[in-house]
Amino acid sequence: MKLKSLVFKQMLAASAVAVGLTLVATSASAETLRWLTWKTETAGDAQTANINWFVDQIEKRTNGKLDVQVLWGGSAAAQREIPDAISAGVGQIGEIVLPYYMNKFVLNNGVGFYTPQPLGPAELGNLMASWHEKYPQLDEELARYNLKALGYRPLENYGLLCKQPLRTLEDFKGKKIRTYGSAYPALVKALGGIPTATSTTEMREALERGIVDCTPTSITYIRGFKLDEVAKYFTEVPFGSNYGHFIVINRKYYESLDPQTQKVLDDIGRQNAANFVSQIEPIEAALKKEWASSKDGVQIIPFPQDAFVDVIKDPAIQALRNKWIVQANKAGLPAEKLVEPLLFKKQ
Repeated sequence: MKLKSLVFKQMLAASAVAVGLTLVATSASAETLRWLTWKTETAGDAQTANINWFVDQIEKRTNGKLDVQVLWGGSAAAQREIPDAISAGVGQIGEIVLPYYMNKFVLNNGVGFYTPQPLGPAELGNLMASWHEKYPQLDEELARYNLKALGYRPLENYGLLCKQPLRTLEDFKGKKIRTYGSAYPALVKALGGIPTATSTTEMREALERGIVDCTPTSITYIRGFKLDEVAKYFTEVPFGSNYGHFIVINRKYYESLDPQTQKVLDDIGRQNAANFVSQIEPIEAALKKEWASSKDGVQIIPFPQDAFVDVIKDPAIQALRNKWIVQANKAGLPAEKLVEPLLFKKQ
């Protein structure tokens, strides 16, 4: 970890030169965009498939003017370092996990304050895109860090993968549950569990070593991170679509491109969420079939879909949500209107 951080700092120090060289490159030869991701190339989940689609589309639609080098597995920057790395030009493009930066990207994290919520990935993708189309404050917040959002990736509907079966609200009590951001810790506390801060890339080891009993995740991530090797019970807790990734680009680099190339990137970005959603169902179906036919497969456990309607009335959860409402209103956003689709309602 220390070595990786040292390499990252050295790359940041050299980034001004790298960015300068990139920006003066001529259109006569292909420019190489460095895509930063913590994902591994062989993960086999919807996120990896979506990265490959985005890269392929850039290269095809720019007719070879741009090519993309994907730096897999956090090889250039660790998961939590990626926003700063793209901002500084270590890479020009990549994914950031918004809920890891609740204080840095406050306005853009509106959905993150409302976990759990009732929307699936397609609905949440449309909501995320509509906010950015209507409200420039969201783009201005990213611009402060030399970033621009190209596309949105609302993740699959999340549940809980556990070492032991979790079937009722009572089963949450005393469980050490992986959390991140602000909303998950508040929810776990309200349920009587023990919030345990752990990043995505650390969750397999945390489960294996007993640091956590459960982790929020999706079905495709279970296989992508090989979590099915260490935990066998996936409860369909109604977290809703997990929020989420932004595909971001270094803003200065983007602004250096000609309008036609900018439009190509914008068009791909607008199509990104739909592509990601299309990758989910076949991978999920294949995994469920595989697990159902194996004695050692992951057991899928149903859970009441209205279970959190009363839990989210917890004062700490409401205080957290109201905090975002106040900040968003101060920024000139119609906060209450924006979050209306994110509220649970009794069926």
